[in-house]
Amino acid sequence: MPDSQDAKRFVVSDRNLALELVRVTEAAALASSHWTGRGKKNEADDAAVEGMRTAFDTVAIDGTVVIGEGEMDEAPMLYIGEKVGSGGPAMDIAVDPLEGTNLCAKDMPNAITVVALAEKGNFLHAPDVYMDKIAVGSNLPEGVVDLDSSIAANLRNLAKAKNKPIEEIVLCTLDRERHEELIAKTREAGARVRLLSDGDVAAVIATCMDTSQVDIYAGSGGAPEGVLAAAALRCANGQMQARLLFEDDAQRERARTMNPGKNPDRKLGLHDMAAGSVLFSATGVTSGTLLRGIRHYTTHAVTHSLVMRSKSGTIRFIEGHHNFNTKTWLPK
Repeated sequence: MPDSQDAKRFVVSDRNLALELVRVTEAAALASSHWTGRGKKNEADDAAVEGMRTAFDTVAIDGTVVIGEGEMDEAPMLYIGEKVGSGGPAMDIAVDPLEGTNLCAKDMPNAITVVALAEKGNFLHAPDVYMDKIAVGSNLPEGVVDLDSSIAANLRNLAKAKNKPIEEIVLCTLDRERHEELIAKTREAGARVRLLSDGDVAAVIATCMDTSQVDIYAGSGGAPEGVLAAAALRCANGQMQARLLFEDDAQRERARTMNPGKNPDRKLGLHDMAAGSVLFSATGVTSGTLLRGIRHYTTHAVTHSLVMRSKSGTIRFIEGHHNFNTKTWLPK
């Protein structure tokens, strides 16, 4: 009987935490939105970090940042190893207070604020290196795409699984010189390409959203962002594979130190990056394929957020109305 009661208490706590996370990403989004379109990405990022860190003080967890703003000597807050929360279950935290700082500074689509939680020890401790990624949405055969297969083979298999012509498949990737071959081979196979200037977390999540019209994400981007995307896909029942990319032996050794006993060059599945019970929240700063951006009015602002739990697979979109007179820490 005590075990059953403990399990029920955990479920209630888990549900409550999922909704508490929305307040955290909302706080970061509202703070950073003051800088939208002002051409100052560092100021926007600093505001998001401060807003998110302040909001974490009210969350009932004993949290440790494992994906954050850098090492202790690189970031004043939300650094790797920092303790946050007001006390409660031990949780690991992955954050990107403003994913798409350039997008916010230029008022371009898809700037978002992101937080994921997992029980202690269940997030990959990803160093700040590149990660090769491939991701698709839900309700597909397991292993429909593979990181080690050619992009043409992956596109053919995905088109077959989705029962649609390859000409209707849309691949999303970052608009980078390193992706020129990927882009060329995708178009050669007959599929379409949607290019991003920045921000691949939202693009990976978009593969799970029918309204986005994105079928597959592929290419290399930041490893910390890869862990956040994996957490989201765990909740949305998507598929993702990844591999860390190293420029030298020092980076490889850093990854080995952060994840003792693990081969740093191994192919990573979703559960290698985000295991156990996972919670995820994101709030839009600028409007994009996933979320609407912040709308400012004279006395209040309106936010649009996404919150998900891996345990239930529930996906919620939440609209929040925030009164400037009561949220006194917001920039005026």
